[in-house]
Amino acid sequence: MVFIKGIELSRKFYHEIIEQVISSNFPNLQYTSALIGPGSEILGFDTEMSTDHDWGPRLFLFLQKMDMNLVNDIYQVLHKNIPNQFYGYPVDLEQTVIASIEQFLKQSLAIDIEKDIQLVDWLTFPSQVLAEILGGEVFRDDTGQLTKVRQQLNYYPYDIWLFQMASTWNRIGQEEHLVLRSGYMGDELGSSIIGSRIIRDIMSLCFLMERQYAPYAKWFGTAFKGLNCANELLPILMNVQSASTWREREEALCKAYEFIAIKHNQLGITEKMTEQVTYFYDRPFKVIQGGMFAEIIARRITDSAIRKLSQKRLIGAIDQVTDNTDFRSINQWCTDERSTERNIVRLLYNKILE
Repeated sequence: MVFIKGIELSRKFYHEIIEQVISSNFPNLQYTSALIGPGSEILGFDTEMSTDHDWGPRLFLFLQKMDMNLVNDIYQVLHKNIPNQFYGYPVDLEQTVIASIEQFLKQSLAIDIEKDIQLVDWLTFPSQVLAEILGGEVFRDDTGQLTKVRQQLNYYPYDIWLFQMASTWNRIGQEEHLVLRSGYMGDELGSSIIGSRIIRDIMSLCFLMERQYAPYAKWFGTAFKGLNCANELLPILMNVQSASTWREREEALCKAYEFIAIKHNQLGITEKMTEQVTYFYDRPFKVIQGGMFAEIIARRITDSAIRKLSQKRLIGAIDQVTDNTDFRSINQWCTDERSTERNIVRLLYNKILE
């Protein structure tokens, strides 16, 4: 059986099967069909290995709220008319989801799309989920609602973008000297671990600088290779990762720091910052002074709430607060209005703002 990329397979499934079945049985139905949401194929990273579980032709069918009473009827029609296999792949209709766009967004982001999204809400959105909504492909959008949503979520609002970059620079500033101090004390393992943390922060910063949503751990490095900076920066980061001594690690990190400092200046969002590493106080450790970059970027935030948040705690958005998968998925626990109001992540930021 010839491997077919997931988006292509689902596109064929919609146009060759689903579209005809729906038009024959529900000729006046206005709906949206798309392949978005979880799955390696959404980001285009699927391979033949992906087919061993949760794989096959699938899609979302989004109905208008006034047509949600047709869900069972549509499933019954599909069960009667859909083949068991499609291009050699088994068809599991449970993987074809019928819902309203409002339901989908409440489940994935815990928001009511009919209301304004507050800036603080953006801090609760995992970048992986945003990438899943923006990825994939829309096959049909009669009402234009999904297209509008994707445009609305296309990238972070400016102040949220600044807040996240400042927070990431702050993380670098908090640990850049620690990777050297621990090595100086003979703790090469500890130095290496901190170095890896800084590598991740540098990579995250590059995603932000290039205005791309960063995927979660499995695809983080793969997606990073697609950034404009990757060809030059990736070998430097690999040298940091493979360094056997803290001095080698420092030398490679200094090159990475100076690279991202140049990249920051190219954004033109602040006055020009130093692009050269300097010593950390009187110690023989070279750093880029990440805290200075954080402070100067945070000053450019104009929204009063986000500015206040940056002045109190530069903790960033949910992806910077934690890498715990279950915690990042916390929005998916909050599908009713009362639970959404008690959303733990929102409470965290609101508590800081008090």
